[in-house]
Amino acid sequence: MSITQVDMPLPAARVRPWARWTGAALLALVLAFALLAPVIFPADPLRQSLRHILAAPDAASPLGYDHLGRSLTARLASALRLSLMIAAAAVASSALLGVAVGVLAAWRGGWVDRAASLVADAFLALPGLLLVLIVSAIVPVTPLAFWIGLTLVLWIEYFRLTRATVSRLLAAPGVQASRLLGFGPFYIFRRHLWPELAPMLLTLGAFGAATAIMMIAALGFVSVGMRPPTPELGLMMVELLPYYREAPMALVIPVAATFVTLLGLNLVAKGGRA
Repeated sequence: MSITQVDMPLPAARVRPWARWTGAALLALVLAFALLAPVIFPADPLRQSLRHILAAPDAASPLGYDHLGRSLTARLASALRLSLMIAAAAVASSALLGVAVGVLAAWRGGWVDRAASLVADAFLALPGLLLVLIVSAIVPVTPLAFWIGLTLVLWIEYFRLTRATVSRLLAAPGVQASRLLGFGPFYIFRRHLWPELAPMLLTLGAFGAATAIMMIAALGFVSVGMRPPTPELGLMMVELLPYYREAPMALVIPVAATFVTLLGLNLVAKGGRA
């Protein structure tokens, strides 16, 4: 008995609005805490107090204090602002670079395409954390080094996605008709290419921001990222780890903040995927 195999078209990607809205709500809560906590609970995140070493939460610091008597509320808000700022800057610059190079490579083709692909493959051969560490050894300012290093890591995915999508779209009848009618590259990009690229770039941007925050926290956790006393999520974890028995909630706070931020970004990214 033979079974006839019928090739069925794959269903189109479904948008999951509940996931995207849930992720956006989580990110809004994280951003609101990062921006409003210093206003509602003003405190210097670097100020130490021997009277507040591993102290319980109070009116001045609802999240308690760390092993040096510093306000965990102020330090967590500062750490979140730092991570979100670097991640946003890295995503913006890598998207701009990757989309520009990807469109140019697909549009021109030939040696331009081969050269851009070769450069992307060269960067892809290096592990992301190693590339960020190399840049950190060259650039003395750590936040600037993280921004440059993460941009060099993240732009490759934007380039590959843009190049593949634009190469397909340039052969579409609508683009061919616009070119025959004499419309320029900017019109074609705005009218035909950008509507197809924008949803994918949003998803990729959310994943890129999550990757950037994880890299910053990972480097801080192994003590090769931000230097003390700068508030940073990974650095806060490694500083509070020896005191998990005396003050377990102090260690849980930066871990939970990192988890909620990454969960929100991944939900936003997955909201537009099947």
